[in-house]
Amino acid sequence: MSEVDEQIARSTELLNRTSERYRSLSSRRAERRRQTLAGRLGRIAAADVAILLGAMVLGWFVPLGIGGAMLVMLLLIVATLAFAIFPNEPVITTEKLGEAPLKYLPMRTEQWLERQRAAMPASAQRLLDAIGQRLETLGPQLVGLDEGLPAAAEVRKLVGDNLPELVKGYQRVPEPLRRVERNGKTPDQQLLDGLGVIDREIAQMTQQLAEGDLDLLATRGRYLQIKYQGDDTIEG
Repeated sequence: MSEVDEQIARSTELLNRTSERYRSLSSRRAERRRQTLAGRLGRIAAADVAILLGAMVLGWFVPLGIGGAMLVMLLLIVATLAFAIFPNEPVITTEKLGEAPLKYLPMRTEQWLERQRAAMPASAQRLLDAIGQRLETLGPQLVGLDEGLPAAAEVRKLVGDNLPELVKGYQRVPEPLRRVERNGKTPDQQLLDGLGVIDREIAQMTQQLAEGDLDLLATRGRYLQIKYQGDDTIEG
């Protein structure tokens, strides 16, 4: 294979990986929208059923008449609009990120980033997507991690503090100044550089946690070999 063919093959492979990643991101966003819609519809249905049942029970004892029927209709409209308009869940703030249990911190941070995405430049949006994927991988690794360990403090500092502060710091810069160079870099470039560092740091944390799990698995496997089969290798 010639050098040109190898370059074309590498470019094609990179394009396929990128396309697959963005298809995955689109699928996740679509799933979240479906879950949000299902949650709203479920709440609307539950509220309307409760109102109707309450009206039926009350009607057994007190005739509702036209005025009562109009009131029930009004309550149904209000309940439907309220659950359709207001958010399904509380808006996540950076203060709430600091209060989140460690095992939920990556998920909450990813949800917070999703709300900031539209206000970021296109190049930063791609990095935010990549960071969101890394946070999804990191989350399950933190379930059994002791909050008192230095590794837990590092994760909390990076994911719950440094990352949100970088995004908020960029958002505080007036839009016309974001492409104005200062000290050799524009705020847009500083944002990209910072997100790139955070992306690499989360990847490194994920790898280190995984290596700890692999070491533990190897230790347990060795213990089982010694205990049940002597010092022989387990045959697969």
